[in-house]
Amino acid sequence: MQTQQVRHVEESVQQTAYPILYIIGLVHLLNDAIQSLVPAMFPILEQSMGLTFTQLGLIAFTLNLTSSLIQPVVGAYTDKKPSPYALPFGLCFTFLGVLGIAFAPSFIFVVISVLFIGLGSAVFHPEGSRVAYMAAGGRRGLAQSIYQVGGNAGQALAPLITALILVPFGQFGSIWFTLVAAVAIGLLIYIARWYTIQISINTFAPSNKKKKKQSKNIHRTVVYAICLLVFLVFARSWFHAGMTSFYSFYVINQYEVTIAQAQIYLFIFLAAGALGTFAGGPLADRYGKKNIIMLSMLGSAPLTLLLPHVGPILAYPLVFIIGFIILSSFSVSVVYAQELVPGRIGMVSGLIVGLAFGMGAVGSVALGIMADSFGLTKTILFTFSLPLLGILTFFLPSDQWIEENNAT
Repeated sequence: MQTQQVRHVEESVQQTAYPILYIIGLVHLLNDAIQSLVPAMFPILEQSMGLTFTQLGLIAFTLNLTSSLIQPVVGAYTDKKPSPYALPFGLCFTFLGVLGIAFAPSFIFVVISVLFIGLGSAVFHPEGSRVAYMAAGGRRGLAQSIYQVGGNAGQALAPLITALILVPFGQFGSIWFTLVAAVAIGLLIYIARWYTIQISINTFAPSNKKKKKQSKNIHRTVVYAICLLVFLVFARSWFHAGMTSFYSFYVINQYEVTIAQAQIYLFIFLAAGALGTFAGGPLADRYGKKNIIMLSMLGSAPLTLLLPHVGPILAYPLVFIIGFIILSSFSVSVVYAQELVPGRIGMVSGLIVGLAFGMGAVGSVALGIMADSFGLTKTILFTFSLPLLGILTFFLPSDQWIEENNAT
């Protein structure tokens, strides 16, 4: 009887649970759309409360600190004690944070509300990535792409949030996002039930115990590879921060276009990045994760070096191709790290997604200081040289090495 249960589990593990992946991807979209609400509200808060740029910077810092840097800690805890209902519980903090922003009478109340939103996001991301891993079956690259593209789509909603909701309704307009949080909580309760069942049936699988035993003695090469991968993700995050924060200013100065026209370049980059994020996973399943990570950096490097030297028309397709290529490794990096350390799914997901995202925010500050000190053009040229660091991908272990290491 127990042998039949083991066989049933092993067969189910190989099947991709697409409904679960679509739901967790949708919740990722809703969660990141709520996160995008915070910076989208900056012009509204500046007018309604008379906040300074320093105060707005502190709000952004609070969001990034809680939503990004805490993720590895949350992931490490849930690796030891899987917590399915932490997912809806975390989004309850987000619900309270959105409610607080809508009624916040002062700066300190805004900071506390943002703290709750960031905490909810920090709980959601590593556990959401674990759900995608569990639902992947034999297609982990595709599964992580479905999950991550939801987050990218949610972040891209910030301009629409500002134009359609915050401008007409002001600060109180954010109250509508309590409905978004409530929908996300309901979906995550369903996910948590599925997650709980997976934990119970997987106790029959002997391979799980084997992986847990291996994870206590991580090979030195694995530690080195994780450190190198995190560094490469930092470089990609800094490039992304430079594009989203400063490239529009460069376009305005270089091509003498309006602010609205400059935003088109940014939209093309973000849209192409979302497509690249989705495409990267299936490509990695077929051609290898290390190869896609290498291609995303080194393949985009010649194009990023060329971009500052082309005219406004040629820049459109070039920005699209760069966005598609360089973000094709976004989800792949997460899967590669998860397979490097299979017993630490939450922790490595927090490192790659959370900590790297936080470093992207730090990159925005660093590049801003560089632009003030050395000029915008030199800063853009430095930003566009970052993909050259992709040469370091040659030193990452191959997919074959990881498979052989996990098999022993």
